[in-house]
Amino acid sequence: MSARGAQGSDDAAAGEGRGPHGVRRLASGFAHAEESPGLLLWQVTNRWQAAQRAALKPYELTHVQFVLLASLSWLQAEGPVTQKRLADHASTDPMMTSQVLRTLESRGLVERMPHPHDGRARALAVTAEGRALADQAVAVVEACDAAFFAALGDGVGAFARAMRVLKGAAQGY
Repeated sequence: MSARGAQGSDDAAAGEGRGPHGVRRLASGFAHAEESPGLLLWQVTNRWQAAQRAALKPYELTHVQFVLLASLSWLQAEGPVTQKRLADHASTDPMMTSQVLRTLESRGLVERMPHPHDGRARALAVTAEGRALADQAVAVVEACDAAFFAALGDGVGAFARAMRVLKGAAQGY
């Protein structure tokens, strides 16, 4: 049988997989796109990031700049922070982390100094200006989160627990 004949048989067998205009649907395991947890996560993440971008705009911070600045502020209380430790904590790409840190450093929000215990590494530190900005920005980010996730009501805690499970399971990716 020719490839065309085989394709015709596949199309006939997938008759119920056609849309209202007769076009074959995607060969998905889901009857409806809204059943796909991956698609839903993508859609919700995009809307959440848009809300965060809007909240951070007055502070002239991108979302990733905020995450790295806030993460560094948090980690710094425990001692010297390397770029690798910061990237691991924020789950960001090390190369992108380096680029964002350069931007934050050029704005006077972060500085790099010799690491006190590792001569090969540099220690990152938030400046006083960076700390003040992080403190202001975290308040609006947390308010944005509260408004965004309010639709979950009492389910916010369960949602956060489920996200922690997924985060742990996805460490190999």
